[in-house]
Amino acid sequence: MKFSVTIPAYKAKFLKECIESILSQTYKDFELIIVNDASPEDLTSIIKSFYDPRIRYYINEANCGALNVVDNWNKCLSYATGDYIICMGDDDKLLPNCLEEYAKLIEKFPGLGVYHAMTGIIDENSNLIRMQETRPEREGVYSMLLGRILYHRIQYIGDFLFDRNLLKDNGGFYKLPIAWGSDDISSYIAAKNMGIANMQVIGFLYRDNLQTITNSSNAAYKLKAMMQEEIWYKEFLSHEPSKENSIEYMYWKMSLADILKFILRRKLSIIADDLTNRGFRKAYYYWKNRKKYQINTKLVLYALIETMKRKQINKSKCRLL
Repeated sequence: MKFSVTIPAYKAKFLKECIESILSQTYKDFELIIVNDASPEDLTSIIKSFYDPRIRYYINEANCGALNVVDNWNKCLSYATGDYIICMGDDDKLLPNCLEEYAKLIEKFPGLGVYHAMTGIIDENSNLIRMQETRPEREGVYSMLLGRILYHRIQYIGDFLFDRNLLKDNGGFYKLPIAWGSDDISSYIAAKNMGIANMQVIGFLYRDNLQTITNSSNAAYKLKAMMQEEIWYKEFLSHEPSKENSIEYMYWKMSLADILKFILRRKLSIIADDLTNRGFRKAYYYWKNRKKYQINTKLVLYALIETMKRKQINKSKCRLL
């Protein structure tokens, strides 16, 4: 069993720490593939400071960019030779036990297309600030989907370990603008037939910082991605599963009933984030472009209300300080 740990790299700030965490694995049979997305920062010096034959380093001739970042994920996939692949951010980390725990999970539940590591969220100083929710050790794809829709599960692309051959057969990582929703859909496609197995201890660390694509990207790109997501979800849920697995069938029905609410909540959150950062006047832009982003006046109004609530909470916090 060989793992391919891949880093589609662009930022230098945490790259050394990221690489160190991978090379510190207790399970040794892996390759580390780093694909430099034509970064203006000096990534090469950082990578060349490590002397480990498991590292394979590539530099893109042209920059994929944040909008097409999934293209770089798929370049990483094209270079990989392991049985299983992880695609993680250049600022994230693996705990030393991560690959070993994955190996145990694969031995216990062989033949699945995707596995998941419990995740800790860290700050810029690598302090643990919160944890991902606990998940069943084994579940089907509709249980996964319902967990995201109703119970607000948080997840990132680096959480998941994919069967490399299956991922390639499925066309690689699912491409959406700025990878918004690409992690979710890639994992659902991989779990469609056999489900997923979830690690019960923390193995992956996601770094929450202002430099991440999620936090820094244009809201318009996120809304465009949401429109494509909505199309995919509707098509995916239009196929009624067998009633033989009554629990999964129930999860499918619940997902089908609530998917539009999930999409609307996500759109509302995107707009409210943008109004919080750029001011209430931006609401006119969204009202004017309702058809373009497939939103309505009510959603823009709710986003304004949500933004006012956030600003009031922030004022209260400042007073307390």
